[in-house]
Order: sequence, then C-alpha cells, then structure tokens
Amino acid sequence: VQLQASGGGLVQAGGSLRLSCTASGINFRLHTLDWYRQAPGNQRDLVATITSEHSTDYADSVKGRFTISRDNVRRMVYLQMNSLKPEDTAVYYCRVVRQGLAYWGRGTLVTVSS
Repeated sequence: VQLQASGGGLVQAGGSLRLSCTASGINFRLHTLDWYRQAPGNQRDLVATITSEHSTDYADSVKGRFTISRDNVRRMVYLQMNSLKPEDTAVYYCRVVRQGLAYWGRGTLVTVSS
C-alpha cells in the first residue's frame, strides 16, 4: 500500500489550499480515507474522514472551513482548506486502514502566515 500527499505550501491567513492524496495497493473505493495533521511538538490529530459511501466527518476546529472529497476513478482523496488560520500550520498526512494496519502517506507541509 502506498499513499502520496501533495499540495502543501505557504499561504497567508484567510487563504486556501487543496491537498491531494493518491493511493495504490488497495481496492480504493472500499476504504475509508482520513486526513491527519501534526504541528511541531504536537500529536498527530484527525482532521477529516470520508467513508466508502462518501459520508464525511470533521474535527471541530475545521468544520465549515475544510472539505474532504474523493474520486474513486482517479484513486484520489482531497482536502479543500479555506479560511486558513495560522493554527492550521502542520504537516498533513493521508491515511488508510487495510486489514487492521494503518498506512500513511509521507505528508505535505502547510504553513499559514499571519
């Protein structure tokens, strides 16, 4: 299983970014996919989840600002991030759990300047 996240960068507060993650080695359409983030010195926290049936859930801190979506044909999961805040600065990771094992992408850095 391989995951690769991309789309991070430097953005001013109030701006937007869209993260992408591609996954291989799994039956993509059957799996729940997650975005996590980890800020320096902090634990890795769940940001958003999308199930195989496209049900979504979000951390309270990003509700109304972030949107997770998936494209099963392209085997991609996205995280649209709007109204970004400095506290959103972190490395963002995509994750999938397959047969009880969690697989992580390499992560992509998002830096939000004030």
